[in-house]
Amino acid sequence: MASVNVTIRMDEKLRKQGALLFDELGMGLNQAITIFVKQAVREQRIPFIISNVPNKDTLEAFNEVEKIKQGDKTYTRYDNVDNMIKDILK
Repeated sequence: MASVNVTIRMDEKLRKQGALLFDELGMGLNQAITIFVKQAVREQRIPFIISNVPNKDTLEAFNEVEKIKQGDKTYTRYDNVDNMIKDILK
């Protein structure tokens, strides 16, 4: 099977970190990327769960929503958008 060159752009720090990791695992960055693509094609999906760890502000927002859902009276609840806008524009 013929090989082709593929050019990708990534953050230099990430490339260095990846190269170090894959070197420790006994392969190069090119081989690791090829393994990833083969597995994705085999499974017809990204072969792992992609998730983001929420930052501090997002976690605080989640906690605030939970408090509101539990009936915390610190937060004003509105029956409709018009009442909310009137309150905001006071």
